[in-house]
Amino acid sequence: MLAKLSSMGLTGIEGYRVTVEAFSADGMPMFEIVGLPDAAVKESRERVRAAMASCEMTFPVARLTINLAPADVKKEGPSYDLPIALAILASCGVLDQDAFDGVAAVGELSLSGGVVGVRGALSMAIAARGCGVRTLLLPAQNAQEAACVEGVEILPVAHLREAIDHLRGKKRIAPLEAVPYAQRLIGRETRNDFADVRGQRSAKRALEIAAAGGHNVLMIGPPGSGKTMMARCLPGILPDMTLEEALSVTRIHSAAGTLRGGEGLMLERPFRAPHHTVSAVALVGGGSKARPGEISLAHGGVLFLDELPEYDRAALEAMRQPLEDGFVSVVRVSAQAKYPARSMLIAAMNPCPCGNYGSKTQPCRCKESDIRRYLSRISGPLLDRIDLQLEVSALPVKEITGGGQEEPSAAIRARVQRARARQQERSAAAGAACNAELTARQVEEVCRLDAGCNAVLERACEKYSLSMRAVSRIKKVARTIADLAGEESISRAHLLEAIAFRNLDGDYWR
Repeated sequence: MLAKLSSMGLTGIEGYRVTVEAFSADGMPMFEIVGLPDAAVKESRERVRAAMASCEMTFPVARLTINLAPADVKKEGPSYDLPIALAILASCGVLDQDAFDGVAAVGELSLSGGVVGVRGALSMAIAARGCGVRTLLLPAQNAQEAACVEGVEILPVAHLREAIDHLRGKKRIAPLEAVPYAQRLIGRETRNDFADVRGQRSAKRALEIAAAGGHNVLMIGPPGSGKTMMARCLPGILPDMTLEEALSVTRIHSAAGTLRGGEGLMLERPFRAPHHTVSAVALVGGGSKARPGEISLAHGGVLFLDELPEYDRAALEAMRQPLEDGFVSVVRVSAQAKYPARSMLIAAMNPCPCGNYGSKTQPCRCKESDIRRYLSRISGPLLDRIDLQLEVSALPVKEITGGGQEEPSAAIRARVQRARARQQERSAAAGAACNAELTARQVEEVCRLDAGCNAVLERACEKYSLSMRAVSRIKKVARTIADLAGEESISRAHLLEAIAFRNLDGDYWR
């Protein structure tokens, strides 16, 4: 007897429909799975057999063939255990084939019959809606992240017996009710607050500009000056993610397996801080299965690279294209995927190997040749892609121990949100969520300069030998500064402040 049940597969962060066909026939007992299964899929034979025994279901003594269609696409992972078990039961007459109409199932089975969570549940639910699936059986561990997908009933399944009883009509599983996204945002807390950062007004101002426009930042300063602490406070002043952004971010983390069990949509913008020993593949994505890298896991949030010169040169250079394009295309012999990578790069470094070059409190012990060698680890093309470069100096003891109140992140965030709202109102039709995403044509339209500002920019180009990319990024930063000030046009003061954040090229690298 032939039985069919829909399931969902995952390629990169995109889901696709898989038809699980089970054929039971008389003959020598065997259990064969075809349709380009990997080792994890082939091993489902033993998991399904043990799970059915735990549910007191007799495994058929027959010639069983399981086909996973389309047969020319490689199937990976244990997420097909649950649909395989249900299809086998239908092929033996235990379940009615009509019960599978409009239904899809995804889930890994434990030997005791429990349904274990899988990667990419949100992407699968979105793909299931596009395929016309009305009901999706998902592991209870993954159900919350998919509950926000409208048009599909999400049924949380904790055990194989629950799925069997539901399809038999004995005990129906109640579908999850979607919680409105605006309600999910209520009660969001900020882990790190700028109120805890003493002094550093110039650095805070630069990070506020970066947050308002989505710009990349490089901080140079001695150890202990607060670079890491301020970077960790940055997500707290970024605006709330829209529903579309939250879906995109959650899909990436769900596909990568970094989403915590039972967690729904990600509400906090991601903050990724990989160690400086990270490889190029781990940073930008790849490997034999074309998995997303740190730059994609930071999509919509912050990628923080501390001790920037200590990173492998090849890993840093691999980021140049994603920083410019906003996505990563990973192509391998057996897999290929395209991942979004629109994140803010926040980098921090010491000015020299000992960290005290230019310090007012500690003497530098480095030779000039050592300093040049240290700074040369950062290439010019990578520096060119960083919008704001700021020097963070060590604070005097009086400023650290002073009892004055610092501005909290909530107040800064309110200004950032107002600036972002202006940008989205102006450029949403063109698909740019912030000034950093403006294309070359949009820069000419949005970041117009008057004759006086053009003269200032020309002098800056001559003095600092700025590239065309640097000029474009200065205009974007000036536009963001104007948005923070609530101004419709870019003034001379806005442009001069933007240019001031590019002078470290000349102070350190030239």
